[in-house]
Amino acid sequence: MTDTIVIGAGLAGLTASIRLAESGQSVTLLSFGEGGLPLSQGTIDVLGYVENQPVRAPFAEMSGFIKGHPDHPYSRIAPTAIAAAISWFTDETVGLLQPRDESNHLVPTSLGAMRPTHLVPPSMVFPVVPRYAVVGIQQIKDFSPGLIAENLAQTAKIETCPYWIDLPARPGEVDSSPVHYAQALDNPDFLSRFVDKISATMKDEEAVLLPAILGLTENVHSQLVEALQRPVVEVIMAPPSSPGMRLNNQLTRRAKELGVRVVLGSKVTGFTATKDHVTSVTLHQAGCDQTYSSDNVIYAGGGFESGALVVDSYGNVRETLFDLPLAGADRLDLITGEYWEPQPLFEVGVQVDASMRAVDPGKPKKPIYRNLYAVGGLLTGAQRWIEKSGDGIAIASAYQAAESILGGDRS
Repeated sequence: MTDTIVIGAGLAGLTASIRLAESGQSVTLLSFGEGGLPLSQGTIDVLGYVENQPVRAPFAEMSGFIKGHPDHPYSRIAPTAIAAAISWFTDETVGLLQPRDESNHLVPTSLGAMRPTHLVPPSMVFPVVPRYAVVGIQQIKDFSPGLIAENLAQTAKIETCPYWIDLPARPGEVDSSPVHYAQALDNPDFLSRFVDKISATMKDEEAVLLPAILGLTENVHSQLVEALQRPVVEVIMAPPSSPGMRLNNQLTRRAKELGVRVVLGSKVTGFTATKDHVTSVTLHQAGCDQTYSSDNVIYAGGGFESGALVVDSYGNVRETLFDLPLAGADRLDLITGEYWEPQPLFEVGVQVDASMRAVDPGKPKKPIYRNLYAVGGLLTGAQRWIEKSGDGIAIASAYQAAESILGGDRS
């Protein structure tokens, strides 16, 4: 028996687990896989765009955004509580993520665009200097310094110069993934050769832009800055993500240090319940079913990308574990013909009350189970990719659910 079972090891699941465990609860974290953080960009988006316009200060605009989006997950949480959750998370990741007061950072991507995000690794803080060197590696095919330099000159009016270096991550390897380079750069000898190649290639630019490969530990960036004697910036790339892995490793390590029991590699396949309480969940583990009982369950299983939500060829959408009713699933236009427009399908999800307990959209004041909380990618009402809000929703909803449990909310 444990105080709380958390299902899902992504950003929401780890947030909830850490918040509960640091307050003295016994927590068991169950997850089939690692969660989405190793595929993330290693940054934390709170609110990046409203009506296709970049947001400079997400918390200053939060009240207005909620007013205009009454079904959004943020509408279930007070703006001050969202800010408190992000502040707490910033403290938990001190040294790994760097805030910018209450405003967003602008960081470069591998397409040469500048995108807004709220928390970034120190390695992604973009300095203001006259000229930048964009250094690509011939063995990494998804990072073109010429493309990045040209687009940054157009989109951000930045003076840049592209360069290539030739340095396989492993002997004889023609195509290397960013993760191979991150692992290689953790080796001091390879790091020294990497520095030598860059120094011999670039000229007198005041800062260096590199692919996001700066190690799977937290100190490679500072070593590069010291060796090159100028700012070094990791540029966001397509997954797999070294910065995302660093974030995942730190949060998982923190959870385990606090005593969270982490069970990975086995799938939660069922549950038992009384009329209004979940009493246990069933984990298919080592070829047989294991029962895990708890006082509370936080469901942080993700959305469509993880299989917690599925849609069939007839457009029927369902939640796969607790068979929770979904808001927005009865629309006929879940997928529109406008490719770049918001797709209603991605707003389908679980509706929750102010405590983050799952409710029936037709009876929003009555929790389906008084001890079942839904958080993160499961929640209805958000266009996460367009708004750049998914990380903030995960953190704020998970923190709110944990606070509800710690406060003994059973109304």
